[in-house]
Amino acid sequence: MYEQVKAIKDGTAVEKPIYNHVTGLLDPPELIKPPKILVIEGLHPMYDQRVRDLLDFSIYLDISNEVKFAWKIQRDMAERGHSLESIKASIEARKPDFDAYIDPQKQYADAVIEVLPTQLIPDDNEGKVLRVKLIMKEGVEFFSPVYLFDEGSSISWIPCGRKLTCSYPGIKFSYGPDAYYGHEVSVLEMDGQFDRLDELIYVESHLSNISTKFYGEVTQQMLKHADFPGSNNGTGLFQTIVGLKIRDLFEQIVASRAKTPVEATKA
Repeated sequence: MYEQVKAIKDGTAVEKPIYNHVTGLLDPPELIKPPKILVIEGLHPMYDQRVRDLLDFSIYLDISNEVKFAWKIQRDMAERGHSLESIKASIEARKPDFDAYIDPQKQYADAVIEVLPTQLIPDDNEGKVLRVKLIMKEGVEFFSPVYLFDEGSSISWIPCGRKLTCSYPGIKFSYGPDAYYGHEVSVLEMDGQFDRLDELIYVESHLSNISTKFYGEVTQQMLKHADFPGSNNGTGLFQTIVGLKIRDLFEQIVASRAKTPVEATKA
């Protein structure tokens, strides 16, 4: 991974191995030519420090054990006919490797989307209503964390009312500074789900540093993908915002590298 990512960033095409999950063998490699934007997605993109050093921005999707278990039960029991006992055994069998090799990577991420059980419904274990955190590392070049109302303050906000339709159990936002694996972070949290996506514009208008090109762009993007999973809760909202932040980060990096040596020295 390190050798091929470095080669691509240096402008050299690579033959990427393709693992076939059905046969357990390697298929013919795929030719990857250096693109303008390279996305590395998988289980171990931040495990090796050499690879981490090549990344301009990194994101970790952190699904809590409770939500993961609820989702797996819904999928494997309802769609695949698995028993509850076999699902539990499958999760436990993978847990040691997950704890050793995958979970530790989140400490290196520039942004973490953490998916948790709701706190709006007592003892909820269905995983249908979610509490989602966007954990944003401070001090990352070209990246300014999103904030709610007042940057650096601790905010708790229940927007339901005249401007936002909320059926049970409602919606709650919070924002504030925190520490995450020894790093200073800003955390934006949403618990609950939207009834009407077009009303998201009300929430969007209270968020800052969301890197939009025009007023309402987050709401527009959410409405455009209204049929996607998570489009009515924090998973969809924060993925959309992170996508806009990546666009902004890309444009800043391109602009900085386009400067002449003299301009770069002055900057």
